[in-house]
Amino acid sequence: MSAPSVLMLGWEFPPFITGGLGTACHGLTRALKHAGCDVTFVLPRAVDHTHASHVRLVSPEGSAPRDSDSVGGWIPSPAARIIESTADALLAKDIHTSESPASVAARREALLRGTPERVDILRLGSTNQGAYGSVPQHREALRKSGVNLHEATGVSDPQTMMARLISAGVEPAVAWEQVVIDQVLPEAATPHPTAAVPLSGGYEGDLILAAERYAQFCVQSARHLKFDIIHAHDWLTYPAGLALARLTGRPLVVHVHATEFDRSGTHVNQQVYNIERRGMQGAVRVMAVSNLTRNLLINRYGLSPNKIDVVYNGVDLEPASYGIKRIERGERIVLYFGRITMQKGPEYFVRAAKRVLEVEKNVRFVVAGSGDLASSMIEMAASLGIGGKMTFTGFLRGRDIPRVFALADLYVMPSVSEPFGIAPLEAMGHRVPVIISKNSGVSEVLTHALKVDFWDVDDMANKIVAVLRHPPLRAELRDRGLFEVRGITWDGAAKHCLTSYQHAMNAVRQIPSDPRHL
Repeated sequence: MSAPSVLMLGWEFPPFITGGLGTACHGLTRALKHAGCDVTFVLPRAVDHTHASHVRLVSPEGSAPRDSDSVGGWIPSPAARIIESTADALLAKDIHTSESPASVAARREALLRGTPERVDILRLGSTNQGAYGSVPQHREALRKSGVNLHEATGVSDPQTMMARLISAGVEPAVAWEQVVIDQVLPEAATPHPTAAVPLSGGYEGDLILAAERYAQFCVQSARHLKFDIIHAHDWLTYPAGLALARLTGRPLVVHVHATEFDRSGTHVNQQVYNIERRGMQGAVRVMAVSNLTRNLLINRYGLSPNKIDVVYNGVDLEPASYGIKRIERGERIVLYFGRITMQKGPEYFVRAAKRVLEVEKNVRFVVAGSGDLASSMIEMAASLGIGGKMTFTGFLRGRDIPRVFALADLYVMPSVSEPFGIAPLEAMGHRVPVIISKNSGVSEVLTHALKVDFWDVDDMANKIVAVLRHPPLRAELRDRGLFEVRGITWDGAAKHCLTSYQHAMNAVRQIPSDPRHL
């Protein structure tokens, strides 16, 4: 069987990367391309499409590519068949024996007028709010028609609902919109009061609204595309994935890189949790980046274990291509590389640094990254009297990343909750020994890494000192780690993705062709 065409939804993609998600999306799409998949990636912000050598990028200020074989600009879907079969059923009940075929065809066209044969939901109504916003005119039209909305729509079958509305004199476009809003997308029946805010991407501002706007953009863009499966990364893309799955009938697979419990501990944002849970429950398959995350999805989100596939991340190992040699200097360098947030455990890194400097003076701790706890981390280092031994580089990108690994004697990842953790793999690929939190997904796949409880700063400090003091230990971790990480590739992750895709597509094929299964 040929590899499927994938519509991938993600919030990050090079050159816009703020963490491991963008790196993961880039590596996975490259591997899927190698496996024969045609991948289209939809971003929430404008991007220079020259950065995409292996995928088709769709972004707000770019043009969505059009598949030459997509008839009418929209992929045939169960939703389209509802309208056509409803129209034909109504005509069959009311065709006069003397009526000519041309007359019947004309009546059919009139019945479907305003509702394209290849359903394009964005053309319903005049406010162009799309599937994630109720167009005010349709409610007014229903009121003027005199239809008892409760009686006309008090059914669970979209086709019956359509028939009742049209029989009662409601215009087909208005009737179809009622079906979409009240049946196909019930959770999105009320528009956001600030739905006119432009889509810009990023993680600032109202992210709930940003996810809604992204969903609208994805629905609009996808009408020109042909694809077999929808692959959505993390919660911001789940509303878009659900909308596309319902409107096209294509299977949705969601990829969980992190959850609200990882980001916020026990103080979760209920709205974000609800979106996450709805997306996971509505998907055909769920991919988790580790068994740690899989167990969290079972226990916190109520998912069936049989629905979840564990797909470990990989790493691109091309450090030699940068042409960077290790920089010689007096101090030994211990590196923290990542976002400076509660999830990553920056305070434990600082406290461990304090312990190390009590016994090893010739050490510098380099913090490469940015985040909401950056100021607190700097203040903590100053209050502990080690500010002069810590260097904060800020957020790094591009060639600065291999440069900082080239400086390091040791990499430490003290994460409180790390669904996977790509940075240790990158460090090992640059021949840097690593110490990682046991509370991470990457600890499930690494053997030649030292592992610690994030809260045990004494054990963390002891292991840092051991690596710095004992060259044989450092060499073994470096050499065996490099050999081990070469087997953890994105090609392997892509194979697992393809298996998950196949399970999802098989599951959708087994669903009866009944409109109630939309």
